[in-house]
Amino acid sequence: MSGKKFVRDILDQLFQKYPVLRENEEELLAVYGISIDCFERGGRLFICGNGGSAADTLHIVGELMKRFILPRKTDKAFREEFARLYPEDAQRYGEYLEGALPAYALVENVSLGTAFSNDASPELSFAQQVYGYGRKGDVLLGISTSGNAKNVVLAAEVAKAKGMEVIGLSGRTGGTLKQVGDVTVCVPEDETYLIQELHLPVYHALCRMIEAHFFGGK
Repeated sequence: MSGKKFVRDILDQLFQKYPVLRENEEELLAVYGISIDCFERGGRLFICGNGGSAADTLHIVGELMKRFILPRKTDKAFREEFARLYPEDAQRYGEYLEGALPAYALVENVSLGTAFSNDASPELSFAQQVYGYGRKGDVLLGISTSGNAKNVVLAAEVAKAKGMEVIGLSGRTGGTLKQVGDVTVCVPEDETYLIQELHLPVYHALCRMIEAHFFGGK
């Protein structure tokens, strides 16, 4: 299946189930392009959000760091080196290792986050991690239903200052996040829970598209 065809098929399936998302097609394609470019040049994806959106960051990492739908082989050079160094373990466990796309949820380090919130500023907890981990060529995905979550917006501002690209996932208006980011997917809802209900199929479709690009073969 050609690249254009699998992208088109996945988007058509998304729009068939969620017709209201058809208006987000341009932004979805832009996010797909930024993500592919990031991983192809050896970059990493960092993700942040609050509450339900924090749970979404963990969900997305899970889909990118291991098999989502398609089988994922580790690269040949790694398999050969693993087998050379540790033949018994390679034979026993090698088949279970899967190809991964480096994605990190900035909500996970509770010790660092709470320490920085207590010692410096709670609103800069994500931003501090972006400053410490991020580098040019990486991408930040900020998730905020309003687009105005201060800690997410500040993380986006630091990411831009570090030379990173910024993707937003938000509600209808996009808020401040839309102004800071390179591209923001603003799903056409206003209530928080309805926005979140549309965020899941959006990032599932994107994860499918990204996985198919790297692990779908021809």
